[in-house]
Amino acid sequence: MWMDHRAGSQVDRINGTKHEVLNYVGGGMSVEMQPPKLLWLKENLRLECWDKAGHFFDLPDFLTWKATGTLTRSLCTLVCKWTYSPDRGWDDSFWKQIGLEDIIEENFAKIGNQVVSPGSSVGNNLTSEAARDLGLPQGIAVAASLIDAHAGGLGVIGADVSGYNLPCENQPITSRLALICGTSSCHMAISENPIFVPGVWGPYYSAMVPGFWLNEGGQSATGKLIDHVVQSHDGFRELQKKAEASGQHVYTYLNHYLDQLGASRPGGVLAPGLHVWPDFHGNRSPLADVTLKGMVVGLTLSKGLDDLALLYLATIQSIAFGTRHILETMKISGHYICSLFLCGGLSKNPLFVQTHADVTGLPVILSREVESVLVGAAILGACASGDFTSIQEAMQKMAKVGTIVLPNPEHKRFYEKKYQVFLKLYEHQREYQAIMEGDY
Repeated sequence: MWMDHRAGSQVDRINGTKHEVLNYVGGGMSVEMQPPKLLWLKENLRLECWDKAGHFFDLPDFLTWKATGTLTRSLCTLVCKWTYSPDRGWDDSFWKQIGLEDIIEENFAKIGNQVVSPGSSVGNNLTSEAARDLGLPQGIAVAASLIDAHAGGLGVIGADVSGYNLPCENQPITSRLALICGTSSCHMAISENPIFVPGVWGPYYSAMVPGFWLNEGGQSATGKLIDHVVQSHDGFRELQKKAEASGQHVYTYLNHYLDQLGASRPGGVLAPGLHVWPDFHGNRSPLADVTLKGMVVGLTLSKGLDDLALLYLATIQSIAFGTRHILETMKISGHYICSLFLCGGLSKNPLFVQTHADVTGLPVILSREVESVLVGAAILGACASGDFTSIQEAMQKMAKVGTIVLPNPEHKRFYEKKYQVFLKLYEHQREYQAIMEGDY
């Protein structure tokens, strides 16, 4: 449901209130957050859903409820997606102002009034029914959850980098950005004091790492975008056949194919005249504009595998430019970031990883354990069971450095030029929108 953007008019009305809680979601709420979705349900499915609902959950809290039978919610989910404040709790005036005053009933029972920090033990541990369904012993500790991307951030950002000669080695943990990249991408930066970044969610206190403020940038479609671009191209069937014949995944085959193309080009750079603006599903950060659309400049009549491979490459480049755009916005507001810690499905793609290093000019650190979201979840469980006294201790001992990818300085000038074009695409889209406004 996070990717469902039907509540566009609802989020516009919510942001029109200029309520102070919006200061803690980047200055304006995203259509991917819960209040606009709740308002959409009330206005469109009142009888079928709204009037009958007993509780509204994010998936992480739904899972702990099913595991333990308790309605305890995680601070992470409520702070990041529902406007809950660790200091003040819920703000009645916000819900009344946006037309969801019925949420206040029974002390916010439908969205949560028992809130604990991630990693805290929830309820009376795993119930007999849940234990049977999961094939686990009854009574295992169940931890208050994190949103999946936040668990990934927790699983990578605290790794011990001693001896790796990285710029973040002698810097505080706040110099690291965790990039969790899958269907969408989340850019997690933490700070000791609250930093307000326009168009970037947060600052959220203790929403990922206890005691630190979190800013969460993001791109609404990344892995989803790559799949869409590749699978909708006329050359996709040819790609499938050749990849299958070689015994490779289609993206592994494409990466090797691009290596061959690059070997025959001056400087090894490809797609200098092919440019993509990646917001096919709107912009989450730093422009926070769900109405933005995707753009591709430089298409030809070609339908072959060369054309598909170059469009795939240009799409990955555009996603990396989006990451740089988010990073630069965070830095302007006060973050200092010198290293990227990547995890998620796209971090398994060497081209995606190398392009992010080249475009940002920063080293990329990959976790030794590829599924870092599971490491983050394990950290929470280890704290709930008492194996560690704090999340910080568990992070340092359970998160491990794997591969390190450094930027290629030979391509710096090329990517600087393409990034300038990337920013121009946004300016042009705004100009086109302005031309088309008004009566026809």
